Amino acid sequence: MRLNVPGILAPLQFIVNPRIIVPSLLVKDIRHLDFHALKRAGYRGAIFDKDNCLTLPKQDTIVPEIEEAWKECRTVFGEGNVLVVSNTAGAHVDAGGIQAESVRYHLGVPVLFHTSFKPAYSCVKQIRSYFHSLPNPIKDNELIIVGDRLFTDIVLASRLREKAWTDRFWLPPYSNSAPTSTPPVGTDSSQPLSNPLTARTSLGVWTTGLWVKEATIMRFCERNLLEAVRKWLIAPAEAQSKSRKGGKTSPAESIEYDEDPLIRTFVRDIPPPPDSQKRSILRRIADSFQGVQFRRSN
Repeated sequence: MRLNVPGILAPLQFIVNPRIIVPSLLVKDIRHLDFHALKRAGYRGAIFDKDNCLTLPKQDTIVPEIEEAWKECRTVFGEGNVLVVSNTAGAHVDAGGIQAESVRYHLGVPVLFHTSFKPAYSCVKQIRSYFHSLPNPIKDNELIIVGDRLFTDIVLASRLREKAWTDRFWLPPYSNSAPTSTPPVGTDSSQPLSNPLTARTSLGVWTTGLWVKEATIMRFCERNLLEAVRKWLIAPAEAQSKSRKGGKTSPAESIEYDEDPLIRTFVRDIPPPPDSQKRSILRRIADSFQGVQFRRSN
């Protein structure tokens, strides 16, 4: 496997700016994302990692458990607005783009061809070029970035929040922030949200559930670094901000993800399986139990 130099250098930026590994949201898998609420909030495009997020490592087909959620995502955002950015398929190590074509065929969405591994700035530039070239261009603050690694996918999301060099000096400036809000109950996904909560930026979503365990040491380090950043930097800042407004919140209380308004807005519970699927599961359990009893009787 080729060495991911941008991923190795990301910790150097982390020393200067520890917040680059902090996700906007964390979910077990994409079934917990409310894509309709995201669309109502103004998010029009999505970037997904492949391995251990959508597929099993080294495979190109969608994990069956999230197939319905994946279909919903593609339907909500529309053709061409969902992009796979992987450090395997479509990367410079994908000779002839063979794996990228296989992923595009099986997942039904385009795969970015990029010359540097995530989270390199050159990869960020190529992502911007793709979304700006669409018939209805998508801005950085209209994107969600979903992946299972903090130092690649979430750092990529943080770098997308940084204004492009060309936007600063040559191109007409556009605002990289717009209001988000809590979705009214029963509203249609085509209707924008009202009652703004905060400025909208690129949304980094960290998926914590792994389909196959891999890189366990790196993931352990990433998770502990994230908790340290939240405990020693973010929680005290939030507590101080609330105390200025007259509230009494301890750092321990402000570290809870569930209190984040983004969680309440964009994260949902997994719906229960349909009755037919429940009966199928119960039937398999019953058949398995009967098989055990039969072997014991013999």
